[in-house]
Amino acid sequence: MQPALNACVFIVDDDASVRDAMAWLLRSRRLMSESFSSADAFEKMLKEKFPGQQTPVPTQAGCILLDVRMPGQSGLALFETLIDNGLAHTWPVIFLTGHADVPTAVDSVKRGAFDFCEKPFSDNALVDRVEQALALSQERLTVHQQSAGLVSRLDELTERERDVMRLVVAGMPNKLIADQLDISVRTVEVHRSRVFEKMEVKSAVELANLLREV
Repeated sequence: MQPALNACVFIVDDDASVRDAMAWLLRSRRLMSESFSSADAFEKMLKEKFPGQQTPVPTQAGCILLDVRMPGQSGLALFETLIDNGLAHTWPVIFLTGHADVPTAVDSVKRGAFDFCEKPFSDNALVDRVEQALALSQERLTVHQQSAGLVSRLDELTERERDVMRLVVAGMPNKLIADQLDISVRTVEVHRSRVFEKMEVKSAVELANLLREV
């Protein structure tokens, strides 16, 4: 899967020359980016972008190029925050690290970082990994949006429709469903039809497969 056109790479590095070089490199591959000189500046942006959200839910694909060592809050400390609020999953993190920080970066990859690139890094190799991270971000956002849409459809069902749906998914025929719920077969048929319509499926098998995603 290719990242969406509005995908963004977030560069967090205290070295202005590094930020500028990476932004230029990304532009050369037609990738948008935003730069931040510190972990605190990046966190400030998140609070403005997702006001009041303890678990931010992005609507655009993204990835984060994060320097390990920075004045003030380190990249590692920011990474812990991103793990806690779920953004490290939605926006994969690629660490930018010096040779001395490689063991630390490797450990971070084990904890969920997407990758690390040792300075000085290969331009093409870095952007290739960025594109892969953005594609993964887009894939995860799509799954989340589909799941949210499914939950929304479930919320539209009445209590009786939920009862009928549960028994339909269990493989019961209309007659047995009617007997168990003490309603007419015709009423079961009506509820079954409404369930299929609201859940946007055409068969009990399709409905059962859909509900496995919840």
